[in-house]
Amino acid sequence: MIFLGQIFLFALEVYFWIIIVSVVLSWLIAFDVVNIRNQKAAKLIALLEKATEPVYRPLRKIIPSIGGIDISPIIVIFGIYLAKDIIIRLMF
Repeated sequence: MIFLGQIFLFALEVYFWIIIVSVVLSWLIAFDVVNIRNQKAAKLIALLEKATEPVYRPLRKIIPSIGGIDISPIIVIFGIYLAKDIIIRLMF
């Protein structure tokens, strides 16, 4: 049981960092630091979108952007921390 909990905690931690990279990259694109016409950047953007959009999409339907700022990553990160806390409490 503890092993499965550790695997799930690791997966949540990896997904947390995927979200962080996605958010930072979106800001870099918005400020024109990263050129989206670059093939490597475009591949990374596509990979991150494939990983995050299935989770963001339902949240975006429920909670609209606030002043043009998408808060779905913040909600997902909060959910990750909540899930990690629940898993840790169940493990010990």
